[in-house]
Amino acid sequence: MSRVRVSRRGLVLGGGAAALVGGTGGVVVDRLRHAEIPLYSETVAFSAPAQRRLVPAGRPDEVVPRTRVLEAGPWRSRLVEDEEEWLADCAPWVRRVADRDGVLHSALLDLRALTDGLPVAVAGWSPRWRYAWPRDVAFVASALARLGRPDEAAAQLAFLQGVQRADGWFEARYDLTSGGPPDDRHPQLDGAAWVLWAADQLGRFAPERAHELVEPLRPMLVRAARLLLVSRDATTGLPPPSSDYWELVEDTLTLGTAAAVLAGLRSGTGALRLAGEMAMADRTEAAAAVLGRHVHDVFAPRGYPRLLGGDAPDAAVTFLVAPIGDPQPDLALLTAVDRAQTAMARPAGGLAPGASWKEDGISWTPETALFAAAWAATGYPAKAQELLTWLGRHRTAAGSFPEKVLHDGRPAAVAPLAWTAASVVIARHELALR
Repeated sequence: MSRVRVSRRGLVLGGGAAALVGGTGGVVVDRLRHAEIPLYSETVAFSAPAQRRLVPAGRPDEVVPRTRVLEAGPWRSRLVEDEEEWLADCAPWVRRVADRDGVLHSALLDLRALTDGLPVAVAGWSPRWRYAWPRDVAFVASALARLGRPDEAAAQLAFLQGVQRADGWFEARYDLTSGGPPDDRHPQLDGAAWVLWAADQLGRFAPERAHELVEPLRPMLVRAARLLLVSRDATTGLPPPSSDYWELVEDTLTLGTAAAVLAGLRSGTGALRLAGEMAMADRTEAAAAVLGRHVHDVFAPRGYPRLLGGDAPDAAVTFLVAPIGDPQPDLALLTAVDRAQTAMARPAGGLAPGASWKEDGISWTPETALFAAAWAATGYPAKAQELLTWLGRHRTAAGSFPEKVLHDGRPAAVAPLAWTAASVVIARHELALR
């Protein structure tokens, strides 16, 4: 998630002496330093079949309205028709949704722009984001399966199977051409968890073809499950510290890793059974029950903080509830989700990755969309819709979801972002299911 490395605590205080005041797991200072980050692009648009170009910030006029197609060029009509055909081929629920604000439409176009004709989804089209993060790919696969596009979803996971290490680990991200890591970032344990979750999502939302789609992924699922099983500490039952979606080198277990591993074991049980791995499925089911108790015992007393033994809430609390974790969470867990949202709130109305994230005034759209999906899946449609509406109001002028929103509401950084688009699709689908 974090494409720029920061210190673990990441606090940036305003000029002068800043008085720290205890809050809901967060930090309040008397003067906040509001970061200024430019918008890198309005969107990415097709210039020809399977060819894309970044649209410069301030130039939404270069795009056909309500599309991801460039106005200029001989391919304009063909590309618009291709896009309309793709939208028409999505699942019927897409057309039944009252999408007056165009939030779902934008998410669909962003999702297609970052997947169609590519070997796997990229996080974004700006150069430093033009890679495949296993977590992002897993969310894209879930979104595509929900959209009635199971073959495209399966292709996402097939790419990950091709790059997975023999020991089950995944790199933090992958270059699409070489299939290898583009830098020396540490491998992440949560990658194995995300592929198990995504495979289960594929089976759930394409039930008539579940075995056919999931069984070819069996080698990856088995390697991932074995890794999660053997990685747990024999004494505590918990997974080891690992980089998570903050992409920092961690020496303390984070909720982002613990909750993802728990979700992987829980949901992987169903995927493994679809793949014919009954014994392994029984092992992951038993391990999930044990790990669930351990995670509750060590994280719940402090309100599910980011760091084991810490007290600052984190967006990873959403991994513990549906659509990723428990579909029927208890009131205490839902209260922790609500408190985390409050603690992570930023001036423009969106959320930071965590309450201990640096105080720069910036909202992050992936985390905001995660909370929208969590509220939608756990039966709180008004809370979900409020966040989706906020996301819709902070799109770029061309209609794409940016990664960040500045303190005054301006979109910033990369746009579009696959993780945000996929999470918006997931949230709208969860609302449509109710």
